[in-house]
Amino acid sequence: DLIGEQTGILPNREWKEKRFKQSWYVGDTPSLGIGQGYNAFTLLQLAHATATLANHGTVIPPHLVRATVNPATAQATKIAMNPTRKIQLPESDWNLVIQGMMDATRSGTARAIFKNAPYEVAGKTGTAQVISIAQDAKYDSKKISRKHHDHSLFIAFAPARKPKVALAVLVENGGFGAKAAAPIARAIMDYWLTGKNDLGLPPPKLTRTPR
Repeated sequence: DLIGEQTGILPNREWKEKRFKQSWYVGDTPSLGIGQGYNAFTLLQLAHATATLANHGTVIPPHLVRATVNPATAQATKIAMNPTRKIQLPESDWNLVIQGMMDATRSGTARAIFKNAPYEVAGKTGTAQVISIAQDAKYDSKKISRKHHDHSLFIAFAPARKPKVALAVLVENGGFGAKAAAPIARAIMDYWLTGKNDLGLPPPKLTRTPR
């Protein structure tokens, strides 16, 4: 029920041959795997993918509308939030990826942000380049315009073993993922899971499997 959402790009052999009239090279696969190359997604798509990962492959379409109300009868009709399909992968594969994301918040790039969190988090920091840097050059934010600084990205779900919330955060020109996006994610998760309110928001009302 969201009109105008853009179509993302999850490239494969057929897409590249149609788009660029080129074959899929060996080097395209690892580039795709680490989030580079032709990947292009909206934040909603990233959050949806994160929720699907949290649900071990159960795909539940996101909704903005919880229910509709008939103005004449005041009768409410809830919007169905049912799984549409299941991504078939060995359970060991889901567990391996989720374990790696948990390590990212315990001993990896986001460890400082989630230190002493009263819940387990599975997350991944990310950095999206705004401008290209020469192969032999080093990125130095002090030498480039603010509008050309990297974008800060973070995806996560929690609690990691029994998820209730999944999210994707982007801070434009915020730099490294743990610098700007991850702290916002921590504040949101604290608010949703513990009631700690550093955001000035009303108390959360929903606690359900991430969708």
